[in-house]
Amino acid sequence: MNSKYYILILALVALIAIIPLAMYNGMGEDQGYFGGADDAASTVIEETGYQPWFSSIWEPPSGEIESLLFALQAAIGAIIIGYILGYYNGQAKERKRIRKESEAKSGFNGSEKTEPEN
Repeated sequence: MNSKYYILILALVALIAIIPLAMYNGMGEDQGYFGGADDAASTVIEETGYQPWFSSIWEPPSGEIESLLFALQAAIGAIIIGYILGYYNGQAKERKRIRKESEAKSGFNGSEKTEPEN
């Protein structure tokens, strides 16, 4: 690949990153522009006068601890998923290796076509 191609890709990535920031320009900060669906839903629920039936057993002492626990949960999930994918990938490679070894022992290389006997 030539350098013009890489420069074009780099410029495109930069534009994709810069254009949304330029378009935002501080609009709507007072209306909670980046407020999430959780905030909007809790506001609507509070307007109806809803009282929860029970409270949490334990609440984290701060938002940072809550974020830490969420990140820890995500990391544990990623480790489990990575282990499962790696396990099945290793199993597939081992089956392929065994098949190649058995084909080498039998002298069949898979490219020979056999004709049906009449």
